[in-house]
Amino acid sequence: MSWALLVVGVVSFGLVVNAFLPVRRSVVLFLPSFLAALLTIELAWLQLFVSVALAAVLVAGGALDTLVGWVGLALCVVSWLALGVTVVWSRASSGAAEAALADLGVTDDPAPRHRLHRTRNVVYARAGGRVLKLDVYEPADPPPPGTRRPAVLQVHGGAWMMGDKRTQGIPLMKALARHGWVGFNANYRLSPAATWPDHLVDLKRALVYVREHADEYGVDPGFVAVTGGSAGGHLAVMLALTQCDPQFQPGFEQADTTVQACVPSYAVYDFTNRNETMPSEFRDWLLQPFIMKAFYDEEPERFRDASPLDHVRADAPPFLVIHGDHDTLAPVADARDFVASLREVSREPVLYLELRGAQHAFDVVSSIRTRRVVKAVERFLGVQRRLRADRGGPDPTDS
Repeated sequence: MSWALLVVGVVSFGLVVNAFLPVRRSVVLFLPSFLAALLTIELAWLQLFVSVALAAVLVAGGALDTLVGWVGLALCVVSWLALGVTVVWSRASSGAAEAALADLGVTDDPAPRHRLHRTRNVVYARAGGRVLKLDVYEPADPPPPGTRRPAVLQVHGGAWMMGDKRTQGIPLMKALARHGWVGFNANYRLSPAATWPDHLVDLKRALVYVREHADEYGVDPGFVAVTGGSAGGHLAVMLALTQCDPQFQPGFEQADTTVQACVPSYAVYDFTNRNETMPSEFRDWLLQPFIMKAFYDEEPERFRDASPLDHVRADAPPFLVIHGDHDTLAPVADARDFVASLREVSREPVLYLELRGAQHAFDVVSSIRTRRVVKAVERFLGVQRRLRADRGGPDPTDS
């Protein structure tokens, strides 16, 4: 029993140490360290419950009869305290969101709740020999006569090489649909088969699809927001900063690809690694051979052209940038630099929500933090919709 308690203590302690000090530079340990940290942080309450329960059973069985058992219990207690800290940080996300959204100057009105209707695998385009599909999340009941609903395009992440609409952005899509939005969760061509900017071009086609089918879904074509996480966050930002740019709209150069708000989470903002915040392998092992299919030292302009940091513009739409300060895959320093750069030029608000203790991809787990962040995004988008109406845009919807 004593040795079993020591094992529980060592494992618990090791997990929390990794959560607070994840491995960032080791190629071998980088990914397992990230995954362990993500689950430890976002499911801290579950690890706390399991660890306490195991320790209690072992103590009842006589684990404290030897010094080994006491060492194990001490390690458990330290890990429990650390896990408690992460839970406090997760719950504090509400306060951080309130502070970030305070600059809006208004609050969102409570919206009526709707029953959810989901339509899977709607074909929105054909490109590169691939049939591109999206899922639609919308209220089950039609909008009241004479009104239109705002739309949001969700972009999944996965290092531009993996991921799927079925596994990401679901909590937000469901929440928004229940409050009167129409959500479009889109797939796009993935590398290595796809080469940048194929990913962005596909998503611009998705925007075109949303507007061309606005009547079918009861959508206001004048208000389409975009959101996404990780690589999806990068693509969401690029959509917002390259609106109607013909170089990314081959064959549909005149189409309206504007977006009226952007919410990127734990996004990548720089393909050049100009500030050396990323390991060199990010550009050398991932971007060059698989995404860009080019060498940075030979074609640096292509990497800059794919970097949101090089596309900040005065007419950017309103932004809510979300990032965790424990992110090991997309450095928080790049998010801070992007926000600072965009604030210098943008005429619209650029809000920044930095989440203390949050790892990359925190919202793939339905955690305490995820639910609070979803509410913040709901509020931000709802306020932007109403502010646009106040400035003379379309009438507000029933959402």
